[in-house]
Amino acid sequence: MKNQTPCRVSKITTITQNKRVRYEYFIEQEFEAGISLLGWEVKSLRAGIVHINDSYILLKDSEAFLLGATLRPLIVASSHILYSPMRSRKLLLRRRELDTLLGKVHRKGYTIVPISLYWRNSLAKIQLGIAKGKKQYDKRHCIKEREWLLNKARITKLVHR
Repeated sequence: MKNQTPCRVSKITTITQNKRVRYEYFIEQEFEAGISLLGWEVKSLRAGIVHINDSYILLKDSEAFLLGATLRPLIVASSHILYSPMRSRKLLLRRRELDTLLGKVHRKGYTIVPISLYWRNSLAKIQLGIAKGKKQYDKRHCIKEREWLLNKARITKLVHR
């Protein structure tokens, strides 16, 4: 019998999600990126004191940065550091992924939005989406479709009783 090494199972724990992004954008492609954080920011993430609802991704000098995300410092964090909860944070992506993002944003008019923030094997990761904005009628169609699915589930539940 061969020596079999157990495959690693990656443990994913969600920290926060941007729930409005699927309502306001069509997500074409998704990427996973690491985040360059300071020590107090990691502690804030572990405590879950983070908001990415108003955040966006900026591509500058062939690098990606997360802007507008709010990481509030903990009360028990050290007092000799000046905290900046809204500072820009560098995203860690592979060169091929960065080239894909740059190409889509500059040539085709897409935007890059953060979808969720999570832990993968004790590393902070962010899920990014290449997206196009929805028009008002697309949003109304999405609402109608969601309501129809809920009504359909209610009807089938009543029928099967």
